[in-house]
Amino acid sequence: MTVINKASRRAATTPTKGNDPIQHHADAHNALSMAVHYLSQPHANVAGARRKAVQALAALRSLDLSTEA
Repeated sequence: MTVINKASRRAATTPTKGNDPIQHHADAHNALSMAVHYLSQPHANVAGARRKAVQALAALRSLDLSTEA
């Protein structure tokens, strides 16, 4: 079992800063890919998938805001 301390988890969940729509799209895509990966494992990591889904939503929200500006 892999143990992830809180400091590394927070560092991994930091959304991209800036207004680059391509990067926001890539962040959302990567987060959703990881969520699907977590759920497709024999012992599904639902908590990890939920965190990645939240990251994807944040990236999509940033993407929406970057295109409005």
